[in-house]
Amino acid sequence: MARMNEEGQWIVLMGLLVAVALFFLALIVNQSALVGQTTAEGVLEFPKNDIRDLRSAVFDYIDRYEVLQTHGHLGDVKTDIVEISLERKNAVVHFWNETPRDVSGRQLHPVTIHYNNGVTEYDETVYY
Repeated sequence: MARMNEEGQWIVLMGLLVAVALFFLALIVNQSALVGQTTAEGVLEFPKNDIRDLRSAVFDYIDRYEVLQTHGHLGDVKTDIVEISLERKNAVVHFWNETPRDVSGRQLHPVTIHYNNGVTEYDETVYY
């Protein structure tokens, strides 16, 4: 029997391999774009400025703690901070301070801050 010419089969086989490789590369590029998009959306949803504003208000409250306590406005200011956060930012906020503790030779107040806007929940304890 005469030997058959197999060169055409190799060309078709290599074409098939290149097509499959291109398909998988396109699939990987598509998935990486989706991951980048969801990561960017997660960064945009984090309320960094809202939490900074809350921390600033809480630290101002702690700075004026003794003055507010002597005038009897301690609970009023705390209630105002909680209600303003709920009204303007739709965020549930809770914070409290504890008795001062010795931290590296300084008396600091442990201040615990809780922030939850339905998407992001943030808890922090700061020695202030």
